[in-house]
Amino acid sequence: MKTLVTPEMHEVSRAQAKSKLTQLAAWTHERNLPFLITSVGMIVMLLWAGSYKMTAPGAEGIVPLVSNSPLISWHFKVFGPYIGSDLIGLTEMVAAALIIAGYWRPKAGIIGGLIASVMFFTTSTMVITTPGAIISVHGMRYMSFLGLFLFKDVISLGVSFYLISYFGKQAILAENKG
Repeated sequence: MKTLVTPEMHEVSRAQAKSKLTQLAAWTHERNLPFLITSVGMIVMLLWAGSYKMTAPGAEGIVPLVSNSPLISWHFKVFGPYIGSDLIGLTEMVAAALIIAGYWRPKAGIIGGLIASVMFFTTSTMVITTPGAIISVHGMRYMSFLGLFLFKDVISLGVSFYLISYFGKQAILAENKG
């Protein structure tokens, strides 16, 4: 299998960039902006969403999503909606804490990214399983606001894999230090 990223692509600088556009891209790369923005965004989202799920409105809000998901509907049958929602929220907060810890201990960040990946894979499938997520307007199928809300988790799934990759690279570098 051929890779799109070559070893030479990992070490680029603004000095190598010829055009203003590639200089901007190199400047972004040198400051590690993709990692900083995605990791902080993921941390804030997980902490905020996790803490909201520990409230009555947060728990009641996810009942239609969870109860229609073949991957996680069992969760509310076992724990009920309030404790079940608390456990989901706690899982999100643990993932956020592990991503934060990954700044100093990359293997913790890998685990946080793995937890987030499982969560966002599960919620991404809810676009298909939740009634009202896909609607028909004049014979065309569209995602409703609910569907679009759920679809953002596909992007979050990608960010989770990016964080696994980033922290993985950091962990490999740390393991191979003399």
